[in-house]
Formats: sequence, structure tokens, C-alpha cells
Amino acid sequence: MGPMAQFITMAGSGYRDYFKVLGVERNATSDSIKRAFRKLAREYHPDVNPGDVNAEEKFKEVSEAYEVLSDPDKRRRYEQFGQYWNQSASFGGGAPSGNGFDVDFGRYGNFDDFINDLLGRFGSTRGSTGFAGGFPRGGGFPRSQSRTSLNLDAEVTLKVSFSEAFRGTDRTLSVNDERVQVQIPKGVRTGSRLRLKEKGNIQPGTGRRGDLYLNLDVQPHSIWKFEGDQLCAEFPVALDELALGGTVKAMTPDGEADVIIPPGTSPGRSLRLKGKGWPTRKGRGDLILILRMTLPSSWSDDEQKLLEKLSLLRSTEPRGTWLQAARL
Repeated sequence: MGPMAQFITMAGSGYRDYFKVLGVERNATSDSIKRAFRKLAREYHPDVNPGDVNAEEKFKEVSEAYEVLSDPDKRRRYEQFGQYWNQSASFGGGAPSGNGFDVDFGRYGNFDDFINDLLGRFGSTRGSTGFAGGFPRGGGFPRSQSRTSLNLDAEVTLKVSFSEAFRGTDRTLSVNDERVQVQIPKGVRTGSRLRLKEKGNIQPGTGRRGDLYLNLDVQPHSIWKFEGDQLCAEFPVALDELALGGTVKAMTPDGEADVIIPPGTSPGRSLRLKGKGWPTRKGRGDLILILRMTLPSSWSDDEQKLLEKLSLLRSTEPRGTWLQAARL
């Protein structure tokens, strides 16, 4: 991106939608959730992706989502209280002893009332009445609550060009006024995820900070497309090049390359250039060129005469078998 930094402002909560993580609807059945988890767990399991930090983080994320949504009680609380579902379990039993919250969830008319009251308690100062007995020594939350009270992680979408995704790049981001250097590895795809440790939201009063997750959005290219894991493009060729064959110049993501077209090639045939495709963990994939015949809008006099001669000399009927097969 050069010297100009890209600005990222994070929402305060870092809320993670477990239904989106598993790719299911909010009314999904337990069987649908289980099937979605099994599919994603196989895809991102560390044994299948050795050394892949992104896959490891994704596996943890889908495991966390399944743990919550597969448990009817946890799912009910998650759907009711969102990111604070775990607090609703910890604080829902009335006034706990010691330094716990005195919260009765039955008295809240809606989710907004609960959030406003909860955030007011987090914003209280030492000795305030928001906590039964005030803060413990050291000025922080009780240890068991400080680790589960808030999800401090944040997520943002980062757009990268097709070229940046192919070659890899360095970006300078401005995250809440802090300049952060990010290395984007080559071969990322839309949906790839990068984790920036301790660059997420900050918990007031404790200084604890979550992680920032960058969800990459690779911008489409006018020529190159993905078909699964293969990089493909339609490659224009002339009538004579298909009929006579030969070696022609083609452009690949790496630069020019010679492509051999066999004589008598039909339009629509695919040619494979090994090791010229998209970068992967196992190396370079293949590049697929799909031959598309292009005809000029008009012919020269000499070309027209040759085409007319070809029509007279043609020894085959291209629609012979087709006419027989199409008869009803």
C-alpha cells in the first residue's frame, strides 16, 4: 500500500457470530450444526494443516462455536445475551458471595437493558457500588471473571488486490491510532484469516487486550478466475491456430510463456501449464487456459477468397451425425 497507512477502527465488543463461524442459519438443528462442525473440523484440523497458524486458529474458532451451539443451555443463553452469554451463566444465580456481580437477569426487560447495566458495572471505579464489596486487591476483576468477562478480540475485513494476494505484500495499518506492520503471505484467498496478537480491544481498568483478526477479501481479476483451487482463464486463439496448431505467446501471472497448440484442436479445449498457477502450501498449482476461438468482425478480400475455397474443398460434414441424432 506504500507509505499511506490503512485505517481500521474496531467496534468495541469484538462479537463473534458462532452461527456464521459454522456457516449455518440461526434456526439450524443440532444435526445440522454437528454436520457443519465435522466438515470444518476435518478441513482445518492441525494434523491436516501442519504448521499452518491460520488453520489452527480457524479450528479453535469452529470448536468454540460448536461447544456453545451444541449445548442447548449454552445456545439458549448465547442467543439471548450474545457475547455476554457466559456471564449470564456466571451471574444469573442472584447475588454470589465475595466479589461477584449482584445480577438478576429475570428483571431485565430486553437485551439492551442488560447490556447498559453490565457496561455501567464495568465502568465503575474502585469501591463503587457496582460490585458487591468493591474490587479485590490489585484493582482488577476477580481472576475467574477477568478471563471470561469480555471477548476482547476484534475482526475487520481487509481488501487486497489480486496481485498482492498472488505475490504477498506488507501493509501498514493504523489500528485505533496505532501503526501496525502486517505481512500478508503469498497465495492467500478470500476468507483467509490473519491474527495480530494483542492488537484487539482493551479492557478498561485492567489493560488486558484481545487479538485482532484480519479477514482477507481478495479483489477479483478481469482475466484470472478460480475454479476450485485451479487458476483459469479464457485464452483467445484464431481459426488457423486451432486448425494448423503451433506455438503462441501467452501471458501468465509470472510473465510471458510459450504455449503449444496441437493441430486440429477444437475450441473449448483446456491446456494445462504445470507449476504456473496459484501459490499453495505445497508449492505452485497449475494454470488452466481454456481456448476460445475469436473471429474478426470482417475479413480481407484474400481471407474471404481462402474461406470460400476452403468451403468448396471441405471433405467433412460437421453436422452429419448431429442431424441424425436430432431427428424426432
